[in-house]
Parts: sequence; C-alpha cells; structure tokens
Amino acid sequence: MNDASTASDHASASAADATSATEALKQRIVARREALDAKLVDLSNDLHANPETAWQEHRSSAAVARLLAEHGFEVEHPYLGLETAFRATFGDRDEAAFTVGFVAEYDALPGLGQACGHNLIAAMSTGGALALAAVADELGIAVEVIGSPAEEGGGGKIELLERGAFTELDFALMAHPAPVDVVEARPYAVAHWHVQYDGRAAHAAAYPERGVNANDAFVIAQTAIALLRQQLPAGVRVHGVQTRGGEAPNAIPERTEGRWYVRAETMEQLLETEQRVRNCFEAGALASGAALTVTPESKRYSEMRTDEAALERYRANAVALGRNFDVDPAAASMNRASTDMGNVSLVVDAIHPYIGVGGDASNHQPAFAAACVGPAAEQTLRDGATALAWTALDVALDRLNQAQ
Repeated sequence: MNDASTASDHASASAADATSATEALKQRIVARREALDAKLVDLSNDLHANPETAWQEHRSSAAVARLLAEHGFEVEHPYLGLETAFRATFGDRDEAAFTVGFVAEYDALPGLGQACGHNLIAAMSTGGALALAAVADELGIAVEVIGSPAEEGGGGKIELLERGAFTELDFALMAHPAPVDVVEARPYAVAHWHVQYDGRAAHAAAYPERGVNANDAFVIAQTAIALLRQQLPAGVRVHGVQTRGGEAPNAIPERTEGRWYVRAETMEQLLETEQRVRNCFEAGALASGAALTVTPESKRYSEMRTDEAALERYRANAVALGRNFDVDPAAASMNRASTDMGNVSLVVDAIHPYIGVGGDASNHQPAFAAACVGPAAEQTLRDGATALAWTALDVALDRLNQAQ
C-alpha cells in the first residue's frame, strides 16, 4: 500500500470516527429532551391557555424562565430593563469557544390568542437549549435562551438589540410553527403605524356644516391606497384595519384611528414605499380638513439574512427526524411574513425555519391557534426542539473545527 492510500484510509477513518462521535452526542441530546418532554408540553399548553399580548407577557416570560432555572440555567429576568424579557445562560460565556442563543417568543395576538404558535416557539427553544446543555460543557459551548417579548408588532428584539442583547452570540436560532415545513424564512421588512385623524364633531343632520369628518379622511386615504397598489412593486404589501370609525351615525366623527403595515422586500425598498403610502393618508387629511397623526408602533423590522450553511444543517436534521420539505409552494407562503428576527440576523449569524403543525389552517386564524395544542402539536414540539439542538451542535462543531 502506498503512502497516498494510507493517508486516504486514515482520513476516512478519522471522518467516520468524527461522525460516530457526533451521532453519539445527538443521541444524548435526544435522551435529555425525552426526559423533559412532559414539562415542555406542560409549558406549551400553559402559554396557550393563558395568552398575553405584546409587552404584557409577565406570566408567560416567568413560566419559561422558571423552567430553565430549574434545570441549571442562570436567569436574568427582567433583562436590559424590559420587564417581560429574560436571558438564561448555561456555561461560562467568557471561557466558551462558541456561544449559541435560542430565541423564545411567547406573546399572543389580540383576540386570537396563540394563533401564531408562540407557545410552541417558547417550548421548542427551551427544549432545544436544555437538551444541548447535556453535552455543552464538554465541548466548550455556552448556551443561552433569549426571552423575546412583543414580536407581534412591538419589535421586542429590536429593543433588546439596541440595549446590547444578541451581540455576544456566535449563532442564534429559532423555529416558527406554520401549516407546513419550510426551511428558509424570507420575511418582508415592515413598518407598523398607528394612524389617527382628528376632526370636529357636529350633529350630522342639524349642523353638518360645523363638522370636520375624520371618517371621511380614512375613506379617502384607503381609496388612495387601493389605487396606489396598482403601481407598487410585486414584493410590496400595504394593509391595515380601522379600529375606530365613530361613535354614532348622527354624530360626525371627530376622531378615527387605525393600524397599518407597509411591507417590502428590503429595508431600502421599505423606506421608498413608506412615503408613497404616507402621501395617501395626507391626502385624506387635506381633503377632509382633519388633522393627521402617524405614530410608529415599533421600529422597522428588517428582511432576514440567513446563514445558509447553518440552514442546510437544519434541513438535514429535520429530514432525519421525518420532516418533509416537499410541499406545495402555495402552502409555504408563511415564510413571507415579517419578524424582528430579521433585525437579529443583521448582527449575528441566524436561522428562522418554519416547522409544520399540519391541518388546513394558516397562521393568524382561530383554527391555527387550535392546531397549536394536541398530539400533532406535541410532535412538532419534540421535532423542533431536537432539530434546533442538533443544528446548534453541528454549527458549533463546524465552527470549532474551522478554528483549529
């Protein structure tokens, strides 16, 4: 046997040994997760049964943080001055060669409860972090869970970023429930607005000339937006609801209010589009005589910049668990929603895959909230926690090997 053949054989044996060692670590991760399954399901069900909306997640954040603390994580709660945010840490970040952060969301939708499945997000990230902790010390990995409030329009991660969160991580990840599995998130950048018109009330029959109709302003604005949509790029979305339209049919409305989103493919395109939409609202004010106030409900959400190598690791791990990414593209449209995880991806390598819960319902429907509990949802929780932990392990080992 020549020297080249001998070297090749040694390399093959070394690679096989490394693969075998990684598989052994992954089985230990599964064993740890299985030991926690009941508590993770209880956590998910508790968050589902007691939904709390943006910035009000006092009970929810405490429940997630408590489970992590019970299993050896050091918890800061509140975190960085935000009452419903937390950071839970396992291992010494200063000594660790690699730090991974699992992101937990837990806020619910007003009137719809957990119709975006954040109860499962919290449980999957918690389960993934606890499972990875079983092998983290011996590999020199530090594990964190960032409890992130107010994803549904409040921009909790952006607030955390501006206060210094996430920047110490080498890699951040989470998985989001959807009708089907979709490996890559392609969220829109988005701006969230509260829109208000102030006019002047008057009796609609006796003194209509004395009124300034704030509802007319909204009608004009929405008509202008509907016409504008014909000229907007294909990747732009503008949509909203009027939350206050007046108090009585015989009283000219003196105040109307609404919530509106402007979405675009990138932050650059979003900034270009916002002024065009703002002009439509200003047209309503100009035509009606009402005064316009537009107030951002959060800072702008960014598009996602995915770590492609890490995402391929997630895909392989999810497939190994029996997940299926061969789905109808029309059913996979959830990956075009918006998330403040996009802003995190601008400062740290990150992934945000979608994991299916099955059924016909889509996110932000009452039926989807119903799909986020029960046997199918529990299987999604188990698969998601395992896939996240395995992916974090793979990425950590890849980076550590590259550094050698």
